[in-house]
Amino acid sequence: MSRKFIIVLVITTLFTALVVGFSWIYLSQLLRQRLLWADETASQLTNQLEYAASKAVPDLTSTRVDTENPKAMRTAITNSLQTDTNLNDMLEAVVENSRIIYDAAIIDPNGVAILDTNPALNGKPVSERARLAVLRDAGFRHQLRLLYGPATVYDVSIGLELDRQAFGSVRVGVSTVFLRNELTPRLQQAAFFSVVAIFCSLLLAAVVSNVALGPLKAISRNLDSASAGDLLPTEESGSEDEVGLVSLKIAHLGRQIRDTNQIFSALKDNVEQVMTKLQDGLMLFTRDTRVVLVSASAEKFLGRPRREILGRTAEEIFSDGTVLGAVVLPAFQKQRPLLQYEFDAVDGRRVQVSLDFIQEKGTPIGALLTMRDAESVRRIEDEIEISRRLSASGRLTRGVAHEVKNPINAIVLHLQLLQDKLQRDDPETRRHMDIIGNEIHRLDRVVQILVDFTRPRDLRLEDVDMRKLLEGVSVLAAPDAARHGVRVVLELPKHELPDEDDPLMVRVDSDLMKQAILNLVLNGVQAMNQGGTLTLKARRDGEMILAEVLDQGCGIPPEAQEKIFELYYTTKGDKGGSGIGLAQTYQIMQWHYGSVEFDTIVGAGTTFRLRLPAAVAKLDRQQEMTA
Repeated sequence: MSRKFIIVLVITTLFTALVVGFSWIYLSQLLRQRLLWADETASQLTNQLEYAASKAVPDLTSTRVDTENPKAMRTAITNSLQTDTNLNDMLEAVVENSRIIYDAAIIDPNGVAILDTNPALNGKPVSERARLAVLRDAGFRHQLRLLYGPATVYDVSIGLELDRQAFGSVRVGVSTVFLRNELTPRLQQAAFFSVVAIFCSLLLAAVVSNVALGPLKAISRNLDSASAGDLLPTEESGSEDEVGLVSLKIAHLGRQIRDTNQIFSALKDNVEQVMTKLQDGLMLFTRDTRVVLVSASAEKFLGRPRREILGRTAEEIFSDGTVLGAVVLPAFQKQRPLLQYEFDAVDGRRVQVSLDFIQEKGTPIGALLTMRDAESVRRIEDEIEISRRLSASGRLTRGVAHEVKNPINAIVLHLQLLQDKLQRDDPETRRHMDIIGNEIHRLDRVVQILVDFTRPRDLRLEDVDMRKLLEGVSVLAAPDAARHGVRVVLELPKHELPDEDDPLMVRVDSDLMKQAILNLVLNGVQAMNQGGTLTLKARRDGEMILAEVLDQGCGIPPEAQEKIFELYYTTKGDKGGSGIGLAQTYQIMQWHYGSVEFDTIVGAGTTFRLRLPAAVAKLDRQQEMTA
């Protein structure tokens, strides 16, 4: 089949399907409207019969009937209904004057017919029948099956209340035989016009699409010429009709494609050079999971040369029953990214694999598979962590060195004075000796603190809810906060269910982490000389847990912000600050692979933020990859 024939066939089919759909909707709505009319008609007749029945029963309190005897009351009401001429005539008229009503009846509370259009049924139990709403609310095809199936009578009923008491019901039966006689002519007429419309749409769509796509052959020839590299029409030689304009655009596109191919070839050569030098194994896949780029390092992970990988699909590459194939293929099939999955390769190496799907404006256009040696990654991470810790220790050591320098200078100075006085046998010698002793003692404390900061600590790690830590710190800080007129407020998240909290689990040494948070809280309390509110918050931030300490104090001066975490640096002067608390908090966060940062506004308060890895983040990723 030619391309033009296929397009004409598709357009004609779509147009015809559209007309068929509208015809189907029209027929279904026509049938539904007629059934609604039947239901409304039966409901009106039922209401009329109910009104006539209520008027047929006199006030029994003025008769000899014992109104306290329910049986006597039912007997009296039944006699009134059966002997009422107007009600009996109305029952007969309902059946005779309506084209769809099969029968009508008044039924007592026990399901026995008091009055029925069929006198033989009076005083006999009435069988249950389906309600007309079943037919009215059914789907179109189901309605047709019910309507043109075996003859059935559907009920429309309403409750009957007599003498201010519920007394049975009024029922009107609608027969499908009568409904068929009423609806069939209309449905046949509508179906005939629908068939005619479908045939006309089929013919019209075929003719119009064939005429509209007449120039397709000329456009196809131009496309073939462009793909073959032949000369294409120029702007001067092109006509001004639609075919000429399309041909000119094809010519422009052909030149752009040739230029793009040249650029792509040069770019591909550069990318190939870069990928040959990469240590990680990279594989770039197209939308149909076909490999277009492979780094040289991928060969050692797959055990196959690059020439056997390029151009193949993911199923062809990873269908060898290996652990890598068992992990990567399901991810491709489900279009789900793979995050840092680790497995043992055949040669005993620990390999780390990740798969990311590339999208453009929400549409997937390819995927990137990364394979790297997990041991080398861990060595690099350890080196980075050691460098970070050494940097932090350097900052602390500079502060200690500065503090040690002062007592040493004092010792040297007083030693010189002591020597001079000893030479003259000065009785003030003891005072200088005391000063030397005090300075040496202070120097000992400084050195001891330095030892404590640099000594490795054995952390007693456990999974703890960050909210529990903040609640414990608030209890510890409450007495000191009360003395300063500060109110400690907790703002912690709650789960949507009232009996289940949203855990903010972190893996930490509880005692050390409480000390780190308490240092920040006490600093905030001491910064609020006029009292105020100190707020403790906690929330989840991606795979991290974020805790915040917000005070309303005087803020941190700009000149002190860069030194705030240095050991012995304090802005409290002679108010008793040791310069150890924030440095200790910084060190504790480093031990737990976390971080501490702050925002401050002079005169308006400071916010410290503690970030820690969520305890369940790694477990969740493993479960996601396993699923």
